[in-house]
Amino acid sequence: VQLQASGGGLVRPGGSLTLSCAASGTNFRINDMAWHRQAPGKQRELVAQVTGGGTKNYLESVKGRFSISRDNAKNTMTLQMNSLEPEDTAVYYCEADWYYNNGYDTSVGRSWGQGTLVTVSS
Repeated sequence: VQLQASGGGLVRPGGSLTLSCAASGTNFRINDMAWHRQAPGKQRELVAQVTGGGTKNYLESVKGRFSISRDNAKNTMTLQMNSLEPEDTAVYYCEADWYYNNGYDTSVGRSWGQGTLVTVSS
């Protein structure tokens, strides 16, 4: 399963951006999906997660500003980011846990997107 992230860019404080992530492959089903971010000199952190059942969880500092959603039919996920702050500047990565079954073999795994840079600056 491959993930393709897009939507990063430069935005002023208080602005908005929407990140998108698309999964591709065959004979798979996506379970949990999430966005992570890594700022310069810092560890990667979980920003938002949406489970296979639709439960959503957010990093405390983005609650009320970010919204995660997914389209199971299209195997896509978005992160709507509003009221962006300079502290949100980071490379954002999408991640998905998946189940593969081609009728002969089964496996589970985790895939990561390539990362998309979000810069919040005036």
